[in-house]
Amino acid sequence: MAKDTILSVGIDIGTSTTSMVVSRMTVANTAGCFTVPHLDITEKQIVYRSPIYTTPQLSGELLDVKALQKILQTEYERANLTPDQVDTGAVIITGESSRKENAQLVTSTLSGIAGEFVVATAGPDLESVIAAKGAGAQQLSDKESCTVANFDIGGGTSNIAIFRCGELLAKGCWDIGGRLLRFDAAGAVTYVSERLLPVAQDVGVELILGRPVDGPALCRLTDRMAALLAEAVGLLPQTPLCEIIRTGTSSPLDLSAVEHLDKVTFSGGVAAAYYDPPADLFQYGDIGPALAKSLQQAQGFSRVQVEKAKETIRATVIGAGSYTTTISGSTIDFSDEGAFPMQNLPTVLPTARQEQAACEGDSGPLLELLAWTARESDAQKLVICLTHTQNPTYRQVGLLAESILSAHRKALPGQPVLVSTRADFAKVLGQAIKRRLKGENTQVICIDGVQIEPGDYLDLGRPIAGGTAIPVVVKTLLFG
Repeated sequence: MAKDTILSVGIDIGTSTTSMVVSRMTVANTAGCFTVPHLDITEKQIVYRSPIYTTPQLSGELLDVKALQKILQTEYERANLTPDQVDTGAVIITGESSRKENAQLVTSTLSGIAGEFVVATAGPDLESVIAAKGAGAQQLSDKESCTVANFDIGGGTSNIAIFRCGELLAKGCWDIGGRLLRFDAAGAVTYVSERLLPVAQDVGVELILGRPVDGPALCRLTDRMAALLAEAVGLLPQTPLCEIIRTGTSSPLDLSAVEHLDKVTFSGGVAAAYYDPPADLFQYGDIGPALAKSLQQAQGFSRVQVEKAKETIRATVIGAGSYTTTISGSTIDFSDEGAFPMQNLPTVLPTARQEQAACEGDSGPLLELLAWTARESDAQKLVICLTHTQNPTYRQVGLLAESILSAHRKALPGQPVLVSTRADFAKVLGQAIKRRLKGENTQVICIDGVQIEPGDYLDLGRPIAGGTAIPVVVKTLLFG
């Protein structure tokens, strides 16, 4: 099978900085000659990196949409790129920027002009993973068969992901960053994030707008922030404050599968100051360099080997451009290639009991789930994700097709039938559903081989490799 190439754009709008990368990815069949084709992304090459921009803001609560549009248009021109050339990618809005009042408007606006399959995604859990991949932490853990934690420390948050032998063990996010406290040229405080106040109170530092903070007090503050990050991954005993400052929309960092850490990498803007300390700790008008110095001296991190990340300030945007896209399995089925791309599709994950009922011809539990999800999410299209059914018999596939179609007609009338299976039986299921449509003009799309978790959304790109596979972006749409 001939190789295909797809072009991906990554755009990261962070608390402090905004940047873009363009990646070219090669898709090839990695299966043997006498087996079912298995398409994978076999090569990723960054073909363009934008300059690092200061994230434009209209106020403390609003991002400057027009300025961000202008940045994107300028960078597309510099990259000799037009939106119709883009196959996949992500607009990631991170840190405190994700909490701005118009965050969702920004990402939807930018994804609209960036290309019809550049997706708008956010959510601290997803950010943690793609930043770690962009920093090279996942690859390091795989290459050296060890456990690696990456800390992506930006202006407003610190995203943490832990990998062992290339497999994700845990992820989470904390409200610790270099721009949570800012100063003017005279050293007076110009901005204090409310998320920094519990830390300041814990170490007895008073932060008042217009007043300076003395050096020893600032050190106590950043030393405590560094210690909290060490607590988050078990390098120091965890205190109650660690949970208090965990980002509200992130998952708790489950360390039950983490026996020990072998190595740590740092990425993000603060990491740039960690690996290359500036002469003046206050030259950027924030606490980023001071936090980096505290991390160098933190007791917890002295217990583990620190490796230099492949990328620091660009880790998230490189992850967004190169590591958000996966490829579906090759046993798929769809009615019309013109239906693609499809964006922002909410997923529904039936329980094992609900799937079993559907395989026995009882559509009631699935209908109840679809109707409730459609009502609660106000969504017209839903992807039914079958994660428990593994090796259905021919009879079970037929009953499952009937159950899906019966529930779908009642809960989502007139909408395409969208199904994802974890096991490799999407093609036969799709064909079984289409046979039961009896001439109805209804789109049917069945894909397999994609790992989906509760709360995920899907983007489906145009079929590649002669229609044998589909580029898929699994994402979490969460805005603080």
